[in-house]
Amino acid sequence: MNQDELTKWALSNGWQDVGGHIVLVRPTKPSEAIVRLAFKGTVVQLEIKKPSGKWDKVKSEAYAKIAYDEDSELPRGIGLTTISGLTALMRDNKDRLAFSKLGGTGKP
Repeated sequence: MNQDELTKWALSNGWQDVGGHIVLVRPTKPSEAIVRLAFKGTVVQLEIKKPSGKWDKVKSEAYAKIAYDEDSELPRGIGLTTISGLTALMRDNKDRLAFSKLGGTGKP
């Protein structure tokens, strides 16, 4: 997968473009990013925010080594399966964004 394909997948699965990074936000504080994909020239980095506010790199992988897995519906190779609760966080973010478009109280 390349950067455009990863971005398209992420945005259709609850991630948001905030500050030049594709992020998942904390459900209780939708303005605070907690997981992000940092796109570099030849690699993408999966990072998680520590309680101290510092971003910790979970995994970095070349675009050429990332492949979409139809069974899990996740790109393989960038460590998405190593974060506990990531699919639930993605679902919460996706639901919040969908409801905000319908006129709910959440804000994208």
